[in-house]
Amino acid sequence: MRKVKLTETSRKNLLNDLLQRSPNHYSTYAETVQEIVNRVAKEGDTAIFAYTEQFDHAHLSAETIRVTPEEMQAAYAEVPAELLAVIRKSLVNIREFHEKQKQSSWFDTKPNGTLLGQKVTPLYRVGVYVPGGKAVYPSSVLMNIVPAKVAGVSEIIMTTPCNAEGKVCATTLVAAAEAGVDAVYKIGGAQAIAALAYGTESVPAVDKIVGPGNIFVALAKKAVNGFVGIDSIAGPSEILVLADETANPRYVAADLLSQAEHDELASAILVTTSEALADQVSVEIEWFVETLSRKEIIRKSLERFGYLLVADTMEEALDAVNQIASEHLEIITKNPFDIMTKVRNAGAIFLGEYSSEPLGDYFAGPNHVLPTNGTARFFSPLSVDDFIKKSSVIYYSREALEPIYQDIITFAESEQLTAHANSIRVRFEEETKEGGR
Repeated sequence: MRKVKLTETSRKNLLNDLLQRSPNHYSTYAETVQEIVNRVAKEGDTAIFAYTEQFDHAHLSAETIRVTPEEMQAAYAEVPAELLAVIRKSLVNIREFHEKQKQSSWFDTKPNGTLLGQKVTPLYRVGVYVPGGKAVYPSSVLMNIVPAKVAGVSEIIMTTPCNAEGKVCATTLVAAAEAGVDAVYKIGGAQAIAALAYGTESVPAVDKIVGPGNIFVALAKKAVNGFVGIDSIAGPSEILVLADETANPRYVAADLLSQAEHDELASAILVTTSEALADQVSVEIEWFVETLSRKEIIRKSLERFGYLLVADTMEEALDAVNQIASEHLEIITKNPFDIMTKVRNAGAIFLGEYSSEPLGDYFAGPNHVLPTNGTARFFSPLSVDDFIKKSSVIYYSREALEPIYQDIITFAESEQLTAHANSIRVRFEEETKEGGR
């Protein structure tokens, strides 16, 4: 990792470096992805079966594309009892947290005969994409399905790649069943996103698509956005640790590496007011890397996007934190609760030395689907809100409209929208005639 003095110049260089990780910079693949999306929209099952054979070397048909109850039952037999118990414990925490996010419709009435309100309606059908290539993440299955279930989505379907034998990872299936999925389809990649968006003979079209994936999945979600809703176009994982001289360098090093192991584009950054801590963390990282199974990925990640930033003051450090707007932010300082009040931009905030990032990934309850690449400046974690929509409700009686109808006409005519004005005026034609207007 590079140790860098935090200055205005180094901060700008860092931000530019991190932005290169955004899916928006992978236009090289956009044409290929668009071709896949278009073909699936046009040919339906024929296209997704062909792409599945091409990319996953699996032969699927209308009879085998959907996971059967027997396959689901067989998956349970493959998952160790200890892991199943942990999944169920985690599920309780995730569900309890998201239950607190639920919103209700509301209505406000007044004596003059008006009713204004907001009607909250769950989405009807949602698609959850789950990767199934180099790594398997049952925790992400829980994090994507549970808020949809809590929101009251009528139908939750999941797509995930199968292996060459047409089999889906057992832990993925079990996590989906435990979370309450309604159907699972054995397709992945851009073709799965297109199938969810446009529907095929076998896969029903959805209203919104959520879930992580590789660059082809991200670009496919971008291509169908607007035709259906999407959660976000996620970039590589990232962690920022804000620490002072009180932090344990061994803990900090371990936490930075917890994200660097995701992939070579992952980002791990320490921002500290203590140069001594930065040096100690660097030593601990070197020791840890040699003992970890994914050390080649970790090294490449740290070489490209690993930083030890040393600031003169905590104010300067906080400025950098808010500009970077990291997906995961750990605050390991003398008074982390006070520092937290000064943080504006972060996906998830972990406070104190015993609240490490993996706690949020697996067990605490808040969602681990978080904004990346600086989008925490304006995006929030995946939540129940992502699976509902709101309709405004307006009711005026004649008695309530009469005192203000001329005001509306005046407003409409100021915009030269005479049909708008007329829509109000016709309701009071008798009064207009009587008043000589």
